[in-house]
Parts: sequence; structure tokens; C-alpha cells
Amino acid sequence: PLIYYARESWYIKMTAVKEDIIRNNNTINWIPESIGKGRFGDWLENIQDWAVSRNRYWGTPLNVWICECGHMHSIGSIEELKSMSKNCPEDIELHRPYIDAVTITCPECGKEMRRTPEVLDAWFDSGSMPFAQHHYPFENQEKFEAQYPADFISEAVDQTRGWFYSLLAISTLIFNRAPYKNVIVMGHVQDEDGQKMSKSKGNAVDPMDALNKFGADAIRWYFYVNSAPWLPNRFHDKAVEEGQRKFLGTLWNTYAFYVLYADIDNFDPTKYTLDYEKLSVMDKWLLSKLNTLVKTVDEYLNNYKITETARALQSFTDDMSNWYVRRCRERFWAKGMEQDKINAYMTLYTALITLSKISAPMIPFMTEEIYQNLVRSVDKSAPESIHLTDFPKVNEEFIDKDLEVSMDEVLDIVVLGRAARNSANIKNRQPIGNMYVKAENVLSPFYVEIIEDELNVKAVEFKDDVEEFVSYSFKPQLKTVGPKYGKLLGKIKEALSNLDGHKAMQELNTDGALNFDFDGEKVVLGREDLLIETAKNDNFVTEADNKVTVVLDIRLDDALLEEGFVRELISKIQTMRKEAGFEVVDHIVLSQSGNDRIAEIIKKNEAVIKNDTLADEIVYNNVEGYTKDWNLNGEHTSLGVSKKG
Repeated sequence: PLIYYARESWYIKMTAVKEDIIRNNNTINWIPESIGKGRFGDWLENIQDWAVSRNRYWGTPLNVWICECGHMHSIGSIEELKSMSKNCPEDIELHRPYIDAVTITCPECGKEMRRTPEVLDAWFDSGSMPFAQHHYPFENQEKFEAQYPADFISEAVDQTRGWFYSLLAISTLIFNRAPYKNVIVMGHVQDEDGQKMSKSKGNAVDPMDALNKFGADAIRWYFYVNSAPWLPNRFHDKAVEEGQRKFLGTLWNTYAFYVLYADIDNFDPTKYTLDYEKLSVMDKWLLSKLNTLVKTVDEYLNNYKITETARALQSFTDDMSNWYVRRCRERFWAKGMEQDKINAYMTLYTALITLSKISAPMIPFMTEEIYQNLVRSVDKSAPESIHLTDFPKVNEEFIDKDLEVSMDEVLDIVVLGRAARNSANIKNRQPIGNMYVKAENVLSPFYVEIIEDELNVKAVEFKDDVEEFVSYSFKPQLKTVGPKYGKLLGKIKEALSNLDGHKAMQELNTDGALNFDFDGEKVVLGREDLLIETAKNDNFVTEADNKVTVVLDIRLDDALLEEGFVRELISKIQTMRKEAGFEVVDHIVLSQSGNDRIAEIIKKNEAVIKNDTLADEIVYNNVEGYTKDWNLNGEHTSLGVSKKG
């Protein structure tokens, strides 16, 4: 059993420098500030003298020699030790047992002095690291002074009483200044249920197993994007896979898209330049978002905003892949190498390389792979590694905030339009006649055409109000209304349920709040206090957020239904081409049988179907090659595809 008993120890009188250490701590940028001012600050306010000695064998020997006359002397260097000792070896080993044999002459009485047997607290070693690593002050003075204090350090939250403290304590004692300018405090890693990982519990994750399963980039990315660094992180497979899908997978798929078509066209980006005046609006939008991203990431990283940086990178990558590439795919498919196609290639190439460079500190391996293939393969004079390139600089001339705002509104409308389609259970391949939009800004025809194309709607019309299509109902948001007006909650619910929805919505849009008076008690409910529901109409589906309302006319005539069949057919044929292993450029023979209505639709729309599927010939009443049975909007038919020639 362990027996605890009191022993004499050597102390550093930290209470004597309490005010100095608190002042030095206040010069440090703590992330989060609450740790530096709270947990660590409180620790310093109640600072105790440091018991610095340990009764052990291994460790840094305490450099104090004691004489029987009571005199004590602290040795400050090997040179001083040799000058005061008669038995110090020339090549003295400063650890036990060798140092214990070295004696010095007492300057007070001339007798022999022996070293006290204790060693130093290991935390004293850790706190001495900044100068001890350079053998300062005996050499490397300029090197040490250039690196001290450190720009930033990072450790887990438990180090407030460990390394963070020992560094600050020793720096205050020796230099009377803080040893680091910025400190990022890390939270602990937990299991999926929020429990501390422990071998005894069986919930610990072997880091090497995780690295082999997901790769280093995926694990790094999870910790960057999941939550603020100082908060606990619940580590589990699903969380890492989510990050892989949202960012790493999206970035890699966009890169693969570029490589696929650049290889087909033998496109060499070193032979072209990015001519801004010749670019399309979509190109200018992506470059504006890209340079805004460079500016944002640079600002975030300068202020140690790690999670914000990761989420900005993820958001841009989603925009690049799911909006720019989606909208511009046909430009890459175009024949020849016209200027518009060159612009698309150069814009996407610029975005991929710049994004890789600013993401490289976070995902070093994937970005290196992209850089080597896209840059080094065509330019041997480029830096050997992406990690040897300069961090990108923002091009302010490429930033167009009005363009970004307009495109953001387009995206808002498209998201709501897709939600309306889902509510009506209408596939995106089925054309719809009309959609009505109420928004803060009426977009120009260019943006309206994007919305129409993206949502497969024949006409989008902006309106001042959409009351003829929708009715509103209101309920209190209990999370905010409860704490503010708890005793009036029943009356508030009743009042909201009896409102004229259109008038209430108009008041909310005009005044920013709904106002009530319950027997002299004023109640003001803003948007954040309200749950706003839109009622459905048989012929219309409505979706809304705080800024935009969209109304989808879901009535389908024969012409719209036929066009929907054509789009379904093209989609299924493209799927079969891929399943059959055909190359993107392969021409085919299309065959169909088993449904007269589908045959008639194909005949009426042969030109469109042939063009979109690279079908040189269409055969009816017999299927050949790779065949498959399909249910097309309730119509059953068989299709076949075979490679031409």
C-alpha cells in the first residue's frame, strides 16, 4: 500500500511574483478567452509556492550544494562547477549518480559542499524548454531572441496547471514576460456517447487503426470542422465519414471531373490565361467567391479561428461543386476548344489550385496529390511541393459583392423550389409551368433563367405578394417566448391562432414584430419568437424562409407530362451507358420495345434524345446489347444500348 507522509521540499516562492505573473498572463491572447481569464486566471489569483523538488533518482538534479556550516550555493554553469570543484571530471555527466560525486569548496568556511539529493519536478524541465532547447544563454542568443516569445502554443485544457503554467511561471521568473503570444486550448476526445475514452472501459480508439481506416486527412478534418477546438469532441466512425462526404469527397469529385475532361481535350492550363473581361457571369461569380474565401480564410487563420476556417472552405467547395460545376457541365462537354470552354477550364483550374493551397495546412495529403497532378505535371519549374508555395493573395478586383448577393438569392430560391417539388412529390426531371417568387430583390432576367433551368420551370415570376396562393398561421416559439412571457403563454397562443394570417404577415414584414396588449401588459414578438406555417393549396405548393417565399404551380398539362417522359428516358439511357461501361465519347444504338406510348414519345422527340445520349440510331420493337426494363412514370418499357460500330 502507498503511505503518504510529510517531507521537506524545495520551493520556488511564486507568491512573491504573483502580480507579475498575472500581468504577463493578461498580455496573452487566450483562445477561448474564458480559459485565460477564468480557469487559468483564477488559478493565478490563488497562486501557491511551487514545490519544485522530487525525491527520485531519474530527473534533472537540483543544482544546489550545501555545506555543513549551513551555506547553500546554486551552480549556474559547468564552467562555474569546475571552477569551484576539485574533483569535477572534464567530461562531467550532469545526471545522477555522476553529479552526486562532485563536491565544491564552500566560499564561506572552505569545507566540502555536497549536492542536495533531490531532482527537479519534470514540469520545471517543460517550462524551461524555450531556452533550454537552444542552450541559452551560453550560445544561440540571437536564435533564441528571434523565436521568443512563441507566436502560439496549443495543448489540452488540463495543461492550465501543467505546461501552460510552467512556461509562464519560469518566463516570469527569468524574463518577466509571457513566453507565448497566443494559446489555443484543446478539449478532450470522447467516445460516441460523450464518455472519456479509457482502455478499462473498452471505448478507446487505436489511432493507427483509425488512420488506416480513414486516412490522416479525414481525421484531421473531423477535428477542424466538428466544433470549436476547446470543446470536447465525440469521435466515432459516422462523424469522420460525414466530413469525408461533405468536404473531402466533394473536393475530390470536383478535381476528378476536371481531370476527366481535361484529359479528353488534352487541355494544358499553361497555354492559356484567365481573361476576366471574357468570362461568363458564372465564372466571375466563382472567382469572386474564391477571392472572398482567400480573404476570409487569411483573416480567420490570423486570428486562430480554426473551425470557422474549415466551415468556410467546406461551404465554398459545396458551391463550386454543386452549383458552378452543375451549371457549367455542358460547357466542358462542348466540341472543340472555343473561348467559352477555355474560360470554364481556366476558372475551375484556378479555383481548384487556389482552394488546394489554402486548404493545404489542414488536409496536406489530398492537396499535395491535386497539386502534383494539376501543377507539377505541366510545370516542372513550379515549387516541388504545395507546402513550399506561397499562401494565395486576394485579388480585390475579382470580388463582386453585388454578384455574390444576387447569386445567393438565386440559391435561396432554388433550395426552396426544390423543397416545394419534394412536398408535391414531383421529380426535378418533370417540367413545371410556373413558379411565383416574393423576395426582397427582383432579380434580372439572367438570374431568372438560371432559376428556371435549375428547377425545370417554364416561367418564374416575381410578385409583390403571394397572398392569392398561400395563407399563414402562427404559433409561439416556446424556447424564446416561454422565458420572456411565461405566464401569458396561453393568451399568446390563443391570440396567434385567431390572427388574420395575411394581415399579420404584412405587419411582421413592415414592423419586424407582432404587437399585443393583454390587459395592459405589452407583448412584442419578433420573427425569432414565431413559428410560421404556410397552408397548402390543391394546385399550388408553397415554401418560405425569413426572406423568400416561392409558390409552385403543380398543374401539369399533356405537353409538360410528355417532356417529363423525355427527360426520364434520357436519364435512364445515360444510366445504362454507364452501367454498360461505355466511355463518355462513345456513340450508341438505342433500342426500345414493350410500350407503344413510350415508342411514340421517342419518335416525336428523336432529335433531342439522340443529341443528349449520343445515339446515332434508334431501333423499335426489339432490344439489343445491354438491356433493362424500366418503369417510367407508371409506363413499363424495355430499353437497350449497344456501342456503335
